[in-house]
Amino acid sequence: MRRRTPTWLAALSLGAAALLGVPPAHAEQAVPPAGGGGHGTALYVPDANPAAYRQALDLARSGRLRDAAGILAMVNTPQAVWFGDQTPAEVERQARAVVRDAGRAHATAVIALYDIPGRDCSNYSAGGAADTAEYQEWIDAVARGIGHGDTIVVLEPDALALLPSDCGQDDAQGTKTAARYAEVNYAVDALEPLPGTRVYLDTGHPGWHTVDSIVPRLVKGGVGRASGFYTNASNYHTDEADSWYGKLISSCLAYVGDGGDAAECPSQGTPRAEAQAWLDAHVHTPPSHMKHFVTDSSRNGRGPWTPPAGTYTDAQDWCNPPDRGLGARPTLRTRDPLQDARLWIKTPGESDGLCLRGTPGPQDPERGTVDPAAGEWFPQQALELVRFANPPITPLR
Repeated sequence: MRRRTPTWLAALSLGAAALLGVPPAHAEQAVPPAGGGGHGTALYVPDANPAAYRQALDLARSGRLRDAAGILAMVNTPQAVWFGDQTPAEVERQARAVVRDAGRAHATAVIALYDIPGRDCSNYSAGGAADTAEYQEWIDAVARGIGHGDTIVVLEPDALALLPSDCGQDDAQGTKTAARYAEVNYAVDALEPLPGTRVYLDTGHPGWHTVDSIVPRLVKGGVGRASGFYTNASNYHTDEADSWYGKLISSCLAYVGDGGDAAECPSQGTPRAEAQAWLDAHVHTPPSHMKHFVTDSSRNGRGPWTPPAGTYTDAQDWCNPPDRGLGARPTLRTRDPLQDARLWIKTPGESDGLCLRGTPGPQDPERGTVDPAAGEWFPQQALELVRFANPPITPLR
């Protein structure tokens, strides 16, 4: 959870925004069509990373007004608030503050919970609760903080797509993986029943797990008792790829729910016409009774990065890839009966971590700089996201 923006920086943001022609922070209003997702409310704009305001000020002072305006427009766009590593008392207080602030704006808060034990396979975003009991206590505190607020919960990115068994951190009995499923189920049962709260589970992204691989994990994780699932969190796949992946997963979940085998479902690599024909023949559940999904468009304006061939032993195409752009703005009006929202889940402008791409480092060989630690503001990447945004971020008037 980032610090609350200092008063002087908030005032600076408003003044600079007015000077540069950037609308003040707003929550996009969205009234979904009949049969669509969402609660018909707005999406919440949280306080920005203070470093973003400092970057905008420095840019404006140097005469780079368009870049400054772009940074302010980016942080004045609805996006998720991340919680992880706080004590139960801290997360309860902070979650309550965010949900209440969103309620005053008649907006839906989007919160990403990131405190699962063994988080990120102890890699760049390592951390999280020490064990299941500690995690359950933390989730209970989150639930108290949310209360009756209108909230979308993005539950534990990578929790299901990157199980302990996937990274060699489990024993022969699968103890840690079994605990992971128990932890995700506990969070679903603690949060989904809250009035106004919708919980979505992790699927990774379309370039990772096939449909028949991720669907059984979703089922074991308790998706049947959740609102649905999310895809592309903190990644770069296009809206089209994400929506198709979501449709295939939702359809396969419905098929499995009717007694089918996930191994028979078409995957994202199946030719589109062939996959659609299979869906038409085997899935007859109406969209209103299927599991819905949300997607992350925060950095997918130019799609995934293709690393130069033969250059790196581990290109880490997910880690601060160069020349990516902001994607389509968040909305609850997707015009897709299965997609409840398009969100900015990843905070654009914050680093993915120290990306070495298989080299000794310490510099990122694609950038010639040492990347900031995960979650810290990355001015170089922030400017890239603004400059390559698709559609363009708000320009100067």
